[in-house]
Amino acid sequence: MPIRKTRQTNIRKITKVGQGSLAVTLPIELARALGWREKQKVVVKKIPGGLQIKDWKK
Repeated sequence: MPIRKTRQTNIRKITKVGQGSLAVTLPIELARALGWREKQKVVVKKIPGGLQIKDWKK
């Protein structure tokens, strides 16, 4: 895979998963900085101008 320019590393495509879901991959650097791991639960909230993704708390 070609190396992207630094200013383009956070540009992602939306992909279709199954029949009714969409997915966006996260840059590994951001996931590691947040301490996120595979299968972790997160909360997705619609806000003006986009989405907010936060760690899920019990």
